[in-house]
Amino acid sequence: MQYDVTVIGSGPGGYVAAIRCAQLGMKTAIIERYNTLGGTCLNVGCIPSKALLDSSEHYHNAVHKFESHGIDIKGVKVNLPQMIKRKSEVVDQTCNGINFLMKKNKIDVHHGHGSFKDKNTISIAKDDGSTEEITTAKVIIATGSKPITPPAFNYDKKRVITSTEALNITKLPQKMVIVGAGVIGLELGSVYARLGTEVEVVEYADSCIASMDKDCGKELRRSLKKLGMKFHLKHMVTGVKATSRSVTVGVQKRDSEETFEIKADYCLIAIGRRAYTDNLGLENVGIAKDDRGRVEVNGHLETSVPGIYAIGDVVKGAMLAHKAEEEGVFVAETMAGQKPHIDYNLIPGVVYTWPEVAAVGQTEQQLKDAGIAYKAGKFPYKALGRARASTDIEGFVKVLAHAETDEILGVHMVGARTADMIAEAVALMEFRASAEDAARMSHAHPTFTEAFKEACLGATGDRMIHV
Repeated sequence: MQYDVTVIGSGPGGYVAAIRCAQLGMKTAIIERYNTLGGTCLNVGCIPSKALLDSSEHYHNAVHKFESHGIDIKGVKVNLPQMIKRKSEVVDQTCNGINFLMKKNKIDVHHGHGSFKDKNTISIAKDDGSTEEITTAKVIIATGSKPITPPAFNYDKKRVITSTEALNITKLPQKMVIVGAGVIGLELGSVYARLGTEVEVVEYADSCIASMDKDCGKELRRSLKKLGMKFHLKHMVTGVKATSRSVTVGVQKRDSEETFEIKADYCLIAIGRRAYTDNLGLENVGIAKDDRGRVEVNGHLETSVPGIYAIGDVVKGAMLAHKAEEEGVFVAETMAGQKPHIDYNLIPGVVYTWPEVAAVGQTEQQLKDAGIAYKAGKFPYKALGRARASTDIEGFVKVLAHAETDEILGVHMVGARTADMIAEAVALMEFRASAEDAARMSHAHPTFTEAFKEACLGATGDRMIHV
């Protein structure tokens, strides 16, 4: 079988790249080592975690908020197996949708582990032990990432788990230790905290979601503490020991000799992910990797071997599904001779806790480090009519604008629906809008997006109306 392009990996980056290649007239194949398409995101990442986040939020609201709305109910209880069942159904529906898209776009799907035999030949090792080879003019590596699991943590998939196993627990834990206060750890931690699990988080950095604006980390931590989550910031894990029924996590305070242990039902490792290029045969074609195992590419996302490209989690940059999708389209259009463009500064980041966290552009610290003079406008959700109406008063919107030109340089949000609201900021920043431009746009009342308008008014000067 001869193809114009073969995509290795069917996650958001891979399947989007394959579809765009097919749309551009290329005979396209996609290789997926697992039985279902969709990669980490659809199977054990973005989609299932959001399903559980929604289910757990419904339960939390029923227990803690319904009464204030005049809804009296009794006997509310968690049916975790049903939550997991619903999550799995959502995953199945989504993955089946990808199968449909492959057929619609006439993309050949090959299941098995793909690896390079040479730059134009891909060997596919199948589950039944057989091997298939295909030839291809070009290749896109989109094999994604895997959770980082240091040997000292004794990862066993039973009591010491990653996000993959955390999505399939069917008996509610009494206590869980989460190592890492990043996006994955806090999202899954909030799921179980809402359901009644005692959750303790150990984080080496001095803040939650440390890669985002400091104010966002502070606000989210404040909110999660109300759920009962306990945080050990500036602490590190020295070791993890598990039995058949429990786990003991050794913890040491950073820059100190102070140590203690935490005993729990589970230890969830959420300290980041690594590029997954295991047994890909990169050495057979001379493709280099950096010191973190990522595939090295140029500005066109092409490797050192002409005709072989790499996208998503296997290359530098944020490990985000939508970043991988943009790169998939970018590579497909580049191969077709077009001139696509990606502005990595304007790829938004979102944390799907409740309140949600969303951001795009530069943080305050980044602007300070770069010596860029800026103005800030910050509007609290508690001053927002829509937020009061829905009892979602936690959070804020912060807009950072250039001190002289007023161009919007960064937007940072914590609050209800900010995952959707951030798109307005991205659109305006793509066209290099000023804070004044955004402030003069009419925003419907009452909506959550009014908080963005007010923050823009604040960034242009002392002009906020409702505070």
